[in-house]
Amino acid sequence: MASYGIEIILNRQLADCLSIPVFIIDTIGNLIFYNTPAEEVLGKRFEDTGEMPMEEWSVMFKPVDEFNIEIPPEGLPLVKTLKNLLPYHKTFWIKSLSGESEKIGLTSYPIINREDQFLGAVAMFWKVQDE
Repeated sequence: MASYGIEIILNRQLADCLSIPVFIIDTIGNLIFYNTPAEEVLGKRFEDTGEMPMEEWSVMFKPVDEFNIEIPPEGLPLVKTLKNLLPYHKTFWIKSLSGESEKIGLTSYPIINREDQFLGAVAMFWKVQDE
């Protein structure tokens, strides 16, 4: 891992302890880490892919809305957090790399240090169970 602030490192440590998929991006949108549960969704280990630019990770899953219309990267919570430095949440469908369509909930939030500097953002997501 490149040299990142303690806040990024602490978020990575937290992600390692969670049972839900987590992505962490830097200030320009590069995916700098994803945890083991995210590896299961991606079908690839982080050690095998390394960091990824936004143009690559934002379209990996083919995100679509309830009408099966593709959601552009700028409509995704993590990209919105990167742009506006605010938390966002959205429920949508993804087509995983295995070809399965899954409904997920995704929440993103900015990582801001004590000096009020934006350092990156985190996205946590999970399968939504329709009741």
